[in-house]
Amino acid sequence: MTTPSAGFGPNPWHQTQWDWRAAGNFICGGAGSGLIVFTGLSGLDGLAAALLMLAGMGLVGLGLLCVWLEIGRPLRALNVFINARSSWMSREAMASLPLFALGLGAALGVWPLAPLAALTAVVFIYCQARIVQAAKGIPAWREPLTVPLLMASGLAEGAGLFWLATAWWNPVDPLLALPFAGLLATRWLLWRQWRARLASSAAPRALAAIDHAGWALQWLGGVAPLVLIALAASGLAGEAIGALLWAAAGVLAAAPGVRFKFVLITRAAFNQGFRLTRLPVRGVPR
Repeated sequence: MTTPSAGFGPNPWHQTQWDWRAAGNFICGGAGSGLIVFTGLSGLDGLAAALLMLAGMGLVGLGLLCVWLEIGRPLRALNVFINARSSWMSREAMASLPLFALGLGAALGVWPLAPLAALTAVVFIYCQARIVQAAKGIPAWREPLTVPLLMASGLAEGAGLFWLATAWWNPVDPLLALPFAGLLATRWLLWRQWRARLASSAAPRALAAIDHAGWALQWLGGVAPLVLIALAASGLAGEAIGALLWAAAGVLAAAPGVRFKFVLITRAAFNQGFRLTRLPVRGVPR
């Protein structure tokens, strides 16, 4: 008797096409886009803003480099631009061109371009989220709430990097902490709704991986930074301790989100297996 392949049959099996390089694209692209968004909306200018804008573009570029490394024929990478009518990956690549152009212009001192760079970064991260959601064979990816969850997580990670970098400069309007806290709360709520909707469709091993990373996302990356933001914004801790609180909130907002996306792409990517709603039986009409 031959043993059936562990990667083919009626039970869910783990996809093997996307690995850490694909995860790196979504991690770096999301965090970099979020950093560009917050830098563009912060009102900062000068060297500090230029460095943050360049760092955001650097992360986006690093993510695209990860995709290029994953391509079987890297010299054909430019073909990604010819299928924008149906491919979200093509749209992601096309959105990166104005993103780099606007971000570079802002970094060079044309600061009216910064809000446009922020808007383009939102478009870029939306395209990335749609790439994941378009993989209909993976229950954890195809769920419609995957799109807003990945967008909220990427923006929250970028916001965390922004506050980590600016905690010691202290020139930022404290009101910018409100969208930071709002993103963390939104990510918290979206994850819970997303996880509840996966309960009946995702494989048990996928759910186990999601729950392990989700605990950190919910508590270390959600509740803990919200508490730190409230303490820092109150001013009761003093300037030096407040800077530490802002920096810690930034780290906690970013790190669990990065881990969650890595787990989602590399460990929770089980397909649904074969799903036969009708079994043909001789002599029984369909």
